[in-house]
Amino acid sequence: MSRWSGRRGQIEPLAAIAAVFLVGAGLAVYAGVLGDVAFDGDGDRAVANTALDSVERSVERGGVVEPDRLGTVRERGPAGYTLNATLETAERRWHVGPTATAAATNASERVSVETEAGSVRPGRLVVRVWT
Repeated sequence: MSRWSGRRGQIEPLAAIAAVFLVGAGLAVYAGVLGDVAFDGDGDRAVANTALDSVERSVERGGVVEPDRLGTVRERGPAGYTLNATLETAERRWHVGPTATAAATNASERVSVETEAGSVRPGRLVVRVWT
């Protein structure tokens, strides 16, 4: 058989269509199962991240978190969840909300904190949510 044979590497069209269909169906099933497994228990984590974003927007002004505004975040909690927000620097700690339970899910972010007029320190904002 010559190197450039007309029959070399050919496949029946029906078999190629069936193979493409099976590979596509397998990928769809895999993606569906993976999505169910990967995100099954992370619903509360998403709620905590959303609450963190909401709290941060309400206490931040000009890229700096103001501890005096932390008292306004009680109504920022998601519906059906209890919220605890804590703001910490190396020298001080502020918090609002009841003490978190062991089942609470948390999210945190590093922020700049205005500790005094004109004095900004690095800190961490932690939000805990639970039902």
